[in-house]
Amino acid sequence: MIRIHKVLPIIMLLNLGFLSNIAQSIRFDLQSGHTKCISEDIRGNSMSVGKYNVVNPNEGHPLPDSHKLTVRVTSSYGNNYHYADKVDYGQFAFTAHEAGDYMACFWAPDHKPPTTITVDFDWRSGVAAKDWSNVAKKGQIEVMELELQKLFDTVSSIHEEMFYLREREEEMHELNRKTASAMGKFTFLSLVICFAVAGSQLWYLKTFFERKKLL
Repeated sequence: MIRIHKVLPIIMLLNLGFLSNIAQSIRFDLQSGHTKCISEDIRGNSMSVGKYNVVNPNEGHPLPDSHKLTVRVTSSYGNNYHYADKVDYGQFAFTAHEAGDYMACFWAPDHKPPTTITVDFDWRSGVAAKDWSNVAKKGQIEVMELELQKLFDTVSSIHEEMFYLREREEEMHELNRKTASAMGKFTFLSLVICFAVAGSQLWYLKTFFERKKLL
């Protein structure tokens, strides 16, 4: 999670859905001086696109300078995929080279008096990230062929998602196995230490009583 401000943030994690082939569009409020982060689990080698804009509170008037954002998109390994400073709109597109949770963080600079900024954010990954209207225009393909292509890509994405989830499940099983093994070793070591301490105490008491000729 990225913290790009000096004041204490209130960070909200909004999960955009577990399946990365689903498009998500949300609107949220952000107070000045605070950060709000949005995460999405993305498979490796998947396309991801997003766009955001600040909603003008006064239609027909210029957007106030207080309604500017700093936006950063990073992977779970901390790699930076997008950064924009003091903007009211923007977009990003990248291919996820690393599988895992990706984070889009929005920070509003501190302002007196405090202001509330409304942001529209659309984040798409996998099949949903493909612009089908441009595909149809460029390829000049029939409507039925386009629908079949969309269905094929959707099925392929679901198939890949199943393998991805299976890999994540195997990783969790392996982690649980290692954790259980470590806990077993720790428990055995704790018992050995307890028995050793108890034995030393018995030996000390026996020696003490023999010296006092109580035994």
